[in-house]
Amino acid sequence: MNILTSYFVQMSQTLEQLPLAPLQRIADALWDAYERDATIFVCGNGGSAATASHFVCDLSKWTIQAQARRVRAIALTDNVPLITAWSNDQNYADVFVEQLKALYRDGDVIVAISGSGNSPNVVRAVEWGNAVGAVTVGITGFDGGRLHQIAQIGLHINNSFMPQVEDIHSTICHALAVNLGKQIEASLQPVVLRAMAVGG
Repeated sequence: MNILTSYFVQMSQTLEQLPLAPLQRIADALWDAYERDATIFVCGNGGSAATASHFVCDLSKWTIQAQARRVRAIALTDNVPLITAWSNDQNYADVFVEQLKALYRDGDVIVAISGSGNSPNVVRAVEWGNAVGAVTVGITGFDGGRLHQIAQIGLHINNSFMPQVEDIHSTICHALAVNLGKQIEASLQPVVLRAMAVGG
């Protein structure tokens, strides 16, 4: 088996082992956040930072329905001047939590993505979120690290090869965004049917 084939076989095997119960719990938390008009904050480093930004793009745009309120989602990875300011003036471990202190409202959701689960800045963001009553989600790989231990909802990927962990994290985020979009669409159907009945 060559390297390319082996890569996809390993990906398939990992996806077959994906724990569905915590995935559903995350989906439920996102729907609950939408119903409450809460904000979904997402953070991560490196490839996980790209996944965080991509996830927020999909949560913000893929879920749009003409007659529905839009999803409130913010990637804490995207304000580069602010991230570098906090890194330079204080500590890189504070780049996410300091943004949360300014933006967080009671009941918001914090989604932290980390391959190792041990990135100090994502761990600190979740620790702070737990302390103030946020809904916290940790999406991890390898052994799950500290993040998997402290997140209220932990989704751990049974894989220790970072490219594949990041691929699967991206797939999970796509699935969650598509699911939320379908839920929003389905929630509109009674409204549309009532409008049609009145019009008829």
